[in-house]
Amino acid sequence: MKEEFEKLVSAGKLERHQVDPLVQLTTSGYCMHRSWGFGKITTVDTVFARFTIDFQGKASHTMDLSFAAESLKPIPKEHILARKASDLEGLRQMAALHHLELIQLVLKSYGGKATVDQIQAVLVPDVIKDDWKKWWEAAKKELKKDGHFQVPLKKTEPIVFQTKEITLQDRLLGDFRAAKGLKARIVVASEILRNAADLTDKKTAGTEVIAALNVEIATHQRTQAAVALEAIFIRDDIREDAGLSPIEGELTARTIWSQEGKLGALLELMPAIKHRRTLESFKTANPDRWIEIVRATLNVVPAKLCRECAQLLIAEGKIDLLKETLAKLVSQHTASSELLLWLAKERSDTFADILGPEVFRAMLSAMERDQFNERRSNRLRDFILDDQDLLVELIGTADLEVIKDLTRALQLSPCFDDMDKRSLLARIVKSYPAIQSLISGEQTKQESNLIVSWESLERRRNEYNELVQKKIPANSKEIAIARSYGDLRENHEYKAAKEMQKLLMRRKSELEAQLVRARGTDFANVKTDAVTIGTIVKVTDLNTQSAENYTILGAWDSDPEKGVISYLTPVAQSLMNRKTGEEVEFEMEGGRKRYRIEDVGAYKTA
Repeated sequence: MKEEFEKLVSAGKLERHQVDPLVQLTTSGYCMHRSWGFGKITTVDTVFARFTIDFQGKASHTMDLSFAAESLKPIPKEHILARKASDLEGLRQMAALHHLELIQLVLKSYGGKATVDQIQAVLVPDVIKDDWKKWWEAAKKELKKDGHFQVPLKKTEPIVFQTKEITLQDRLLGDFRAAKGLKARIVVASEILRNAADLTDKKTAGTEVIAALNVEIATHQRTQAAVALEAIFIRDDIREDAGLSPIEGELTARTIWSQEGKLGALLELMPAIKHRRTLESFKTANPDRWIEIVRATLNVVPAKLCRECAQLLIAEGKIDLLKETLAKLVSQHTASSELLLWLAKERSDTFADILGPEVFRAMLSAMERDQFNERRSNRLRDFILDDQDLLVELIGTADLEVIKDLTRALQLSPCFDDMDKRSLLARIVKSYPAIQSLISGEQTKQESNLIVSWESLERRRNEYNELVQKKIPANSKEIAIARSYGDLRENHEYKAAKEMQKLLMRRKSELEAQLVRARGTDFANVKTDAVTIGTIVKVTDLNTQSAENYTILGAWDSDPEKGVISYLTPVAQSLMNRKTGEEVEFEMEGGRKRYRIEDVGAYKTA
C-alpha cells in the first residue's frame, strides 16, 4: 500500500508525512478516534482516497485519507480491542481457562500497566459476561503468586507487568521496606499476613517484619497510640502464623493501655475492622476496671462504637449492667445523641423494657444540647425523620396524657422546622387520633358525644392505668427475657410474649379512643318529660302484653338482670326522646318489637 499512497502524494492528494501513518493503519486494520472510539478499517479506496471504517455505533463510515492520517491512531492486531473485534470467542475461552494470559494481554495493550477499573472496563461485558467480582478474585490470587505481575495495595494504582520474575515474598518485602511511616507499613504487613501461605519462607519474612515493626512501635507508643496498637496486633498475628517466639522487651498491648487514658478516643482512631479486637485487648489489659470504663465509654463514642461496646458487654454476660446504664442515661436525659441513635437503630426486643416514651424525651434533650455543640450532628434528627415507625413505636407504650405531653414537647422543640414537625405530628395522629384536638385546638362532635357514668369511667381508667403501668411493662420484660433464650424459630416463650404484646397494644388503643371521647355524669337533674339518658322507662310489650322496665344510663353501663342498658343500644335508641303514651317499633334479636311507654322517671344513684 505504500506505493499506492506515494502515487497519491505525487497527485497532490496526500502530504508525504501522512504516508507512514496510513501504512500503519492499513497494516493493522484497526484504529482509534478520540470521539468515535475504536474502529475497524474495512476498505481502502485509493481511487477516491478514502477509508471505510466500522466504528461502534457508526458503521460503514467513510473518511478522507488525509484526515484519517491526522486523526486516527493505529491499533495493533494483538491489542485487546483488536482481539475483541477479530476473536471474541477465543478471548472468552482465555478468560475461562487462562486468567493471567488474558490480563497480560490487557496490560501489554496499555503499555504494560493498567488499573483494575481499566481492566474491568475493557473486559466487561463482552469478554466476561457473568460475575466479574468472582472472576477477578480468582485472577487476583493467581496474579499475586506469579512473579511477573506487580499488584499494588491500592485499587486506584496500576497493575504492572514485568518481564523479570520477582517472587511474591521479595515483592512484598520490597514494598514493606519502601513503605514510609508505620501506617503504611501496617498496610503492607497485613498483605504479607494474608499471603503467608504462598511465601517461600514465612519465618524469614516474619522475622524481618516483626523486627522493623518493633522499632516503630516504640517510637509511636506515646504520640500515636492507636497506630502503635494496630501495629502490635498485626505483629502478633504474623508471629503466630510463622510460629515465632516473642522478643524479650518488646512492647505489648498492655503497655499501650497502661499509658492511654481514654478508651473512646483511641477506639475512634482505630479502623472499624479492629474495633472488636481493640475492646477485647482493653478488657484483657484491665480485668478489674473494663466493665466500668466500657459502660462510661458508651456515652462518648459514635453510634457504631456504641454497638461494639454493647456487644462486648452482652457477650460477657453483662446485659443487666448495660440495660441499667442505658435506663439511667435515658431517665436523666444525659444520653448522647449518638448513643440514642444506636439504640434507635438497634431497637431489638433485647431492650424492649427500655424503649419507650422517655427515650424520645431524651432524644429531644440530646438534640437541643447538640445545637450548642461545635461538633453538632444532625444524624439522630435525620434518622427520626427517615424512620417512619420509630416515633410511633417509642410512644406506643405510653398513656394518653404522656403522649399529649410528648406532643407538646415536640411542638415546642427547636430541633425541627415547621415542615418536619408537621410530618412527625401526622404520624402521631395517625396512630392516636385523640391527639388531633390537641394539635388543632378543636374537638370533633364525635368526641363530645360519649356520655358515661362516673363509675364506669373510673373502671375504664383503672383498666387503662393497669395496662400501661403494669401489664405492658411486664410484657416488655418477658419479651426481653425470652429473646435471650436464643433461636427465635423454636422459642415458644418469645412467640407467646409477642402475641400478648399485640393484644395489649390493641386494647390500649381501644381504651384511648374511648377515654378521649368520654364525658362523665352522675345523671342528676334529668328531665322526665321524655326518655333521655338517666331515666327509668316503664313499657308494655304489645306483642305479649307484659310489663318491662329499662334504666337508660351511660355508654359503658350494662346490667341486663337489673334492666340497666346503655343509651347506645338499639332498645335505648328507639326509646330516646319519646314521651309517655307513645308507641315504638324496632328490630331486636331477629324479630319485631312493639312497646308502649307507660312512664318515664328519673334515675337516682344509691
